[in-house]
Amino acid sequence: MNLELLIPLVIYLCAMLGLGFWLSRAPQGGSFVQDYFLGNRTMGGFVLAMTMVATYASASSFIGGPGAAYRMGLGWVLLAMIQVPTVWLTLGVLGKQFAHIARRVNALTINDMLFARYRSPLVVILAACGLLAAFVATMVVQFIGGARLLETVTGLPYEGGLILFALTVLLYTLIGGFRAVVITDAVQGILMLVGTIVLLAGVLHAGGGAPALFAQLAAIDPGLVQPQGPDGFLGLSFMLSFWVLVCFGVIGLPHSAVRCLAYKDSRAMHRGIIIGTLVGALLMFGMHFAGALGRALLPDLDIPDKVMPTLMLAVLPPLVAGLFLAGPMAAIMSTIDSQLIQASATLVKDLYLNYLTRKPPSPTAIKRASRLVTLVLGLIVLWAALSPPEMIIWLNLLAFGALQAIFFWPLVLGLYWWRGNSTGALASMLTGAVSYGLLTTLGIKLMGLHAIVPSLTLSGLAYVLGSLATAPPSTEVRQLFGRD
Repeated sequence: MNLELLIPLVIYLCAMLGLGFWLSRAPQGGSFVQDYFLGNRTMGGFVLAMTMVATYASASSFIGGPGAAYRMGLGWVLLAMIQVPTVWLTLGVLGKQFAHIARRVNALTINDMLFARYRSPLVVILAACGLLAAFVATMVVQFIGGARLLETVTGLPYEGGLILFALTVLLYTLIGGFRAVVITDAVQGILMLVGTIVLLAGVLHAGGGAPALFAQLAAIDPGLVQPQGPDGFLGLSFMLSFWVLVCFGVIGLPHSAVRCLAYKDSRAMHRGIIIGTLVGALLMFGMHFAGALGRALLPDLDIPDKVMPTLMLAVLPPLVAGLFLAGPMAAIMSTIDSQLIQASATLVKDLYLNYLTRKPPSPTAIKRASRLVTLVLGLIVLWAALSPPEMIIWLNLLAFGALQAIFFWPLVLGLYWWRGNSTGALASMLTGAVSYGLLTTLGIKLMGLHAIVPSLTLSGLAYVLGSLATAPPSTEVRQLFGRD
């Protein structure tokens, strides 16, 4: 076990725990529920930008994405840049509308927004079930990524790394809630950016510059330096599917959309868009480019997902590698904590408090229930992560698509089309979930497209037809959403 690598990582994990504990003791301006699940809507522009980027840049981006670039080459780097506008799209499409309406109805979760728009408990329950199922899958991906990172770097067995990582994330999320999540996201976003730049510089230096590395990639497989990748895998249909799945469709991801409820003011949102887009562009390019070039330096990796930590060990001095391995660790932790707190909010706030209890529980009971649910969810994900797949990116993209198929049109058209109603939302969610599940399970690719493209198309049609076939929303709803 390499102590020069392990000690900086342990210090980093302890620092995150300490920050979570300190934030839990900071004065709170509202109820426990509002503070634990939304941080009292106090995010400034920089914190908003970094938590948006850190939440989106996950184990799939820092571990799975570079692993795919290692296998597919420079074409995957070009493809990955499709993700650059995600912060701009999410805040630009949802941000202002979400913030104004959320404050009027005191919405703390995405399901609160759905209920305010559609006034249907069935919409909320269906959305909650879909969110929980997809989040379990994406949280499993993050736990696997964290465990593989610790396994590769420190020599710990996979199970030992998994337990260490899971306990750290669970503890600071349990202690600090949403406030701890977003503040640690900001710290982790900075670490991700610095770590990416340092690693890419180290790779270019070790390989003698980009031209020399390109030549080595071409010698291994000419497809590694072609836009279509080896064997033409990255064709037009795949690129269109990827654009929908990791760019346009990201607007429908609940754990990103909930950030639109929590920023302080319009100035914070505008600054968040600019900073988040710039930081996201640097991260996406740096981490995927390093992964692709890593094929030239490490041509015989048996598990592509190990390329990022292995590269850091190969091209950086041990102490420096230990310091900047906190970058990929930060990417993973910043996503898992966001999904964990959102899943807990769904169970406690959206289901338990709204539908499963007749008598409002005491603040102490709510606090106890919130933390217990967070702990139980984390332990379930920990158990599921004990048997990891070879490449985590495909599992993550599968869950991404499921969330988008369920949430995209009810969120977007709910804001911008006054005629949409609960029937349309239910039809869209069911159609999206069923079509995505069937197409994915059966391996059907219409015209070579990923299942998300036909699923979003069908769910959009279902929303429009279901809404037009039934009565329009009430005057109260139209006035609330500024459509009357």
